[in-house]
Amino acid sequence: MADAFRRVGVLGGMGVEATIALMQRVHGATAGQDDQDHVPLIVDMNPQVPSRIRHLIEKDGPDPGPVLAEMAVRLEQAGAKALAMPCNTAHLYAPQIKRSVSIPLLHMPELACAYAARSMKQGEIVGILASPATNSTGLFKDLCAQNGTVSIFPEEENDILAAIRRIKNAGPGDADIDLLEREAQKLQSRGATCVIIGCSEFSLASQRLASPVPVVDTLDVLAHAVVAFSGARAK
Repeated sequence: MADAFRRVGVLGGMGVEATIALMQRVHGATAGQDDQDHVPLIVDMNPQVPSRIRHLIEKDGPDPGPVLAEMAVRLEQAGAKALAMPCNTAHLYAPQIKRSVSIPLLHMPELACAYAARSMKQGEIVGILASPATNSTGLFKDLCAQNGTVSIFPEEENDILAAIRRIKNAGPGDADIDLLEREAQKLQSRGATCVIIGCSEFSLASQRLASPVPVVDTLDVLAHAVVAFSGARAK
């Protein structure tokens, strides 16, 4: 019964379409015959969270951390038993979120790096298609290292950032798909045996990508973690 499931609170709006995509993928990952079989979610859709890019890369914007912490508190007070956040870059503020609540954060990049490593050998290379902010701050580098793998990033960071902004504005287009496929091929040529889609905007295009190596989509990994935590039956 649904009242036996644990509710998951979603810190959303970063971006809006990515949050909707997480909800869709949670639904798609659940084996349900009726509404009551599906995962109960509490979603705080807050597109007004300060820009992570402005704060981390351009360094001229306000800190999103306090806003994310306030959202986490509201979700816990509303009955959430765990938190999920469909924005990889926002996990750089995970310490502020965790300090504000007593419930766990289902850490999307952490879960994805661990998942990728399970099918890789020690020291193998993971290519990361993600915001340049996660490269400059070492988010994926540190998480991959903890799992015994080595991370590499696209060299054309301006192109990656431009694609993120285009997708936020208009959704993924053919030019964005072409860019991601080229970058995946370049990562493979530099030794990557797996590619992690580490930006939820890129997750909107991941199912259309032709990659020369296996792809791990952080949004898919998070969706499965949400289903597992809730106690709903997974497909």
